[in-house]
Amino acid sequence: MPSDNVKLIYKALGFFVPYLGRLALQRVAATYHSWTWHDTPDARNVVVVGGSFAGLELVKRLAETLPTGWRVVWVEKNSHLNYSFNFPRFSVMTGHEHEAFIPYDGVARGAPKGIFRRVQDTAVTVREKQVVLASGELVNYDFLVIATGSSQPLPVQVVATEREDACHELQGVQSAIRDSQRIAVVGGGAVGVELAGDIKDFYPDKDVTLVHSRDRLMSNFGERLGKYALVALRDELGIRVLLNERPSMPAQGNMARSTSLTFSDGREETFDLIIGCTGQRPNSSLLADLLPDAVSKENARILVRPTLQVQAAESAAADTRIFALGDVAEHGGPRMARAGWMQSNVVLDNILSMIRGSAPTHTYTPHVFIEGAIKLTLGKTHNVVYAMESDGSDIMVPARNNRLDLGIERAWRAYGVRDQFKQVE
Repeated sequence: MPSDNVKLIYKALGFFVPYLGRLALQRVAATYHSWTWHDTPDARNVVVVGGSFAGLELVKRLAETLPTGWRVVWVEKNSHLNYSFNFPRFSVMTGHEHEAFIPYDGVARGAPKGIFRRVQDTAVTVREKQVVLASGELVNYDFLVIATGSSQPLPVQVVATEREDACHELQGVQSAIRDSQRIAVVGGGAVGVELAGDIKDFYPDKDVTLVHSRDRLMSNFGERLGKYALVALRDELGIRVLLNERPSMPAQGNMARSTSLTFSDGREETFDLIIGCTGQRPNSSLLADLLPDAVSKENARILVRPTLQVQAAESAAADTRIFALGDVAEHGGPRMARAGWMQSNVVLDNILSMIRGSAPTHTYTPHVFIEGAIKLTLGKTHNVVYAMESDGSDIMVPARNNRLDLGIERAWRAYGVRDQFKQVE
C-alpha cells in the first residue's frame, strides 16, 4: 500500500497540474481582455456583495472576463482581507497581527480601467434590481452575487473594518492571554485546537483547558485526525482536554475574564480567561426582505440550486440572476476557502453564459478531497495535513514548520501586494 505521503502527492498533482494549466490560459485571456474591453457610459452591473475568499476570487475573475458593456461593482465593508487562517496564531504571537490583514489594493490590478468599482460599505438589504447600503447609497444590479460568509466573535473574526482597528482587536486578545494563567478554550474545532495549542506552546507555564461538546476533537473531520490532535495536545503539550462537555458561555461574552464554567457533573471551575470558539452564524439577513423563502429556517443559510442560483418560491424562474456562494450558501460542499474558490468558477461561468443569452448549465459538484483538506497546527511548529475522500477513506501527513508566521508573505504575494508586506514588517 502506498504511504499517505505518496497518496497526497498523487492527489495533489492530479488536481494542481490541470489547474495550473487553466491558470496559465486564464492569464493569457486576461491580458487579451485588458486590450479589448472598452468602458461605456451605460455599462450594466454585476454586483458582488462580500469579500473574503469566495467573493474576492469571483471579483478578480469578473474583472478579467466581463464583456464590453458590463462591469463589476464590489460592495465590501472591510478595507482589507481578513486572512483568518492565521488568526489563532496571531491571537497569541505578538508583533505579527498586522500581517493578517491584507490590503485589497491588488484585487483588480491589470484589469482594464473602468471595469471595476469597489465600494467600502455594508449592504443592508436587497430590493428588486437594487442593493441598499448602510450609507444610503443604492447600487443597481443586473446580476447579484452574495458572498457575505458567516460571523463569529473574536478570536475567529474581528469586527473592525479598518486595518489599524483590526490590529488593536487582535492585540487585545494577545494581552488577555498574556495576562491570564488559567485559560479555557471552548470548542474543539480547528480554531479551538489551534488556539489552545499555540497558547500552551508559546506560554508553557499556563494552565490550558480545551473543552469540546463531542466525543472527539475535530468532529467535522475523520476520526483519525481527532485522535491525532488529542494526543498532540494532551500528551505532547500538556493541555487538559475535556470531551462531551457543553458548558454555557458566561454572560460576559466570547472573551470572558475571571469567571467560571459549569460542567455536566455539576462542578464549577473558575478561569482567568474563557475563550469561545463556537457558534458560526451565516450573514444571510440582507435577503430577508426580497426573498425570505430563500433563507433556510434550519441553519439560516441561503438555499441555492446546483448552479448556485438562489432557490426560493419567488425566484422559481430558471433565469434568476441572484447567486450565492461560500459559507453563506447551502451548497452541500465543505465550508472551506478552496470550496469557495471552486464555486466562484461556477458562478462566473453561469453569469457569462447568461450574458451571452445562454442557459446557466454549470453546476457545483464538491471535490471533497481537495476542497475539504486542512492543514492543522498543533503548537508552534507541529502541523498535520488531513484530507478525506467521499467514501470515508483518508490521508494524514504530519509535518514540522519552523515558520512561526506560517508563511503569511505568500498570501500577500498571491493577492498582489507583496511590496506592501515589506513595508509593514
